[in-house]
Amino acid sequence: MYSNYQKFLQEEISEIKKAGLYKSERVIVSPQGAEIEVSSGQKVLNFCANNYLGLANNPKLIEAAKNALDTHGYGMSSVRFICGTGDLHKELERKIANFFGTEDTILYAACFDANGGVFEPLFTQEDGIISDTLNHASIIDGVRLSKAQRFRFKNADMEDLEKQLIAAKDCRFKIIVTDGVFSMDGNVAPLDKIYELANKYDALIMVDESHSAGVVGKTGRGITEHFNLMGKVEIITGTLGKAFGGAIGGFTTGKKEIIEMLRQRSRPYLFSNSIPPLVAAAGIKMIEMMSETNELQDKLHDNTEYFMKKMSKLGFDIKPTESAICAIMLYDAKLAQDFAAKLLDEGIYVIGFSFPVVPRNEARIRVQLSAAHEKEHLDKAIAAFEKIGKEMGVLK
Repeated sequence: MYSNYQKFLQEEISEIKKAGLYKSERVIVSPQGAEIEVSSGQKVLNFCANNYLGLANNPKLIEAAKNALDTHGYGMSSVRFICGTGDLHKELERKIANFFGTEDTILYAACFDANGGVFEPLFTQEDGIISDTLNHASIIDGVRLSKAQRFRFKNADMEDLEKQLIAAKDCRFKIIVTDGVFSMDGNVAPLDKIYELANKYDALIMVDESHSAGVVGKTGRGITEHFNLMGKVEIITGTLGKAFGGAIGGFTTGKKEIIEMLRQRSRPYLFSNSIPPLVAAAGIKMIEMMSETNELQDKLHDNTEYFMKKMSKLGFDIKPTESAICAIMLYDAKLAQDFAAKLLDEGIYVIGFSFPVVPRNEARIRVQLSAAHEKEHLDKAIAAFEKIGKEMGVLK
């Protein structure tokens, strides 16, 4: 039975490779950081991790995780409502709520689960979800699981958002859903204008702060801080897997009653194991560290500004950004793959992104800056981009 299907899959995979869309995994054999070692033995500079604050190998977080192993063991072996709720989980939830200025928090195994489990328990066919077209795949999947009516607005286009709000006027409840920072472009959602329209049309707001928490805002509290709207957004989702230590775990934080309902009915929460205590302990330590100083955020912002200016001056086509994501547009999928491979030969680890991760003919190399990068790391990457850009005809 499998032979026919096997042939079909082999042909599909071959076509993916021919189109330059095949995604190969490079194996890292060192801790995550600005400098890493891959399985070939090559040491390279990493410019494609979500390690925005450089905390993925931070000694203080490692110590907190080790201590939790001794005091709380390795895993919970249970979902939260049975016997999977520990004191560290509750403390982390409180600290996340305090950090974002919200009322309560619920933890998930990943933000993909948080986004996948937020809509179905809260909204029915009487309600409307108005979602940005470039929202993360987890939001799209979460919306699909809901029976609510669906409306989409063009990325960060407030005129189109208003049209969709008008189209949804007969819905019982309406919620506008947006990424805080769009992961492939690096642009920040115009939350101030979204908030105005939400008030005008009596809509709730949900923001995914996965790529903006720890990065955007004076103290890294995301776009609600950036637009002076802390505590005024009903739902925020986010992750511990990017700026917040780079491990695993997600969360939804927001209005008390919303979080309470999610604890009762959100399927990824009810049917998935709790995050390990060591992850919760490191998360607690991370929040404490971020609340004490802005040193890492300031360094990240300086690194981003320096890199963007230098790359723009060389003549690369770069999307505007207010985040730590620099999208270097190459448009052709094979060109992006080949460019990234040549950069690896120069000791620069980046990835070429193409369809279906980004729209067709929008292929790019996404550079992600980190507070772990030093000026010499940035200069080496810029020089490599210039060299390969000229070799491949991207730069004149």
